[in-house]
Amino acid sequence: MMLKLKIKLLLLLLLSTSIVKAQTNTYKFKRDITGVNSVWHSMKLPDQLYKNANSGFEDLRIFGINGKDTIEIPYILKQRADKVNTREIAFKQINRSSNSNGYYYSFQSDAANTINQINLSFKQDNFDWQVTLEGSSDNQTWFSILKDYRILSIKNSDTDYKFTKLSFPDSKYQYFRVALKSPVQPELLEAKISRTDTIKGIYQDVKYKTFIVRNDAVNKETVINVGLENPVPLSYLKLNAQSDFDFYRSIKIEYVTDSFKTDKGIQYNYANLYEGTISSLEKAEYHFENTITSRLKVTIQNNDNKPLRLNGLELKGNVYEIIARFDNPKYTYALYYGNEKATSPSYEIEKFESKIPENLTSVTIGQEKRNQLYSIISEKPLFENKAWLWVLMAVIIALLGWFSFKMLRN
Repeated sequence: MMLKLKIKLLLLLLLSTSIVKAQTNTYKFKRDITGVNSVWHSMKLPDQLYKNANSGFEDLRIFGINGKDTIEIPYILKQRADKVNTREIAFKQINRSSNSNGYYYSFQSDAANTINQINLSFKQDNFDWQVTLEGSSDNQTWFSILKDYRILSIKNSDTDYKFTKLSFPDSKYQYFRVALKSPVQPELLEAKISRTDTIKGIYQDVKYKTFIVRNDAVNKETVINVGLENPVPLSYLKLNAQSDFDFYRSIKIEYVTDSFKTDKGIQYNYANLYEGTISSLEKAEYHFENTITSRLKVTIQNNDNKPLRLNGLELKGNVYEIIARFDNPKYTYALYYGNEKATSPSYEIEKFESKIPENLTSVTIGQEKRNQLYSIISEKPLFENKAWLWVLMAVIIALLGWFSFKMLRN
């Protein structure tokens, strides 16, 4: 009787081990999760994880193990980027006038509205004007909002650049007046008045390992190669560029997708992150989609101009955060990843995100470990299987016998 009981316990243990293994054995890496003491928790993905996880995070899984039981924990992966909301405000143009000081355009709304941007559009293609912006509550007493603000448009065979957006702190007035200092009559086509609200995301500073600047006189461009220690998310770049004169040049930011060895050393393949203009009128700050990479290339087109003085750059990336529902704190939890064939999971909690509590406590993700249960199921070639060889031999013998019998019969 005791022998049968021991055999049953052994079989149960082997069965439970096989179930756990079947769920987790396709993931190369794991990280223990500690500090689970309630249902909902958040956790920030560590920087070292991006090197071995899939670029789209399809392979991220959280498993909880308690003896023979293994459960998969549902989660939502959040990217803490800026959320920008722009709302256009209805204003009508009520006045257009001029004097020795410039040209004036007045706008009126039905009520006092808070705005912080005005986008101007002109018929002219080439100009360099000074702008003054004022606000009023009664169309009589005016208060200064912007002074000696510069707008610019340059269009030729090499450049098509416009900077005609007025940005300023939130201002609440019923009337706004734009004054332009120009030697010719500006032909204003449109003025879009709006308010832009930005909910700041969560960023982390990224340190670079190498910063190499090369001025290519043949192609008339400056190329900056930036190397990072490990692949990390990047979504912001600020370039410290200086010149003794005003400048406006094309700029392109690329990130490395893969690399390969050649006789000349390691070569890289790149994909576009951002294309635009670097100008003395605007801050050299560039936002782009959060992208995981370990290397950047920045190209500035100088044409026939002297290269800019470049003194380093600043890099930032948006944090990736997991919000997970732990059904039972008594389980032992771990984050698994490293499965190239994994597909993105589909959890119901994505449809009920509004019901997730706002203030969540964080749990700790431990150091990376090799998953001891990881195994690669490799199918042997057909002709290495003895059973198939015997079947093949039997078929060949049968065919030879049939042909031999047919020949003898004839």
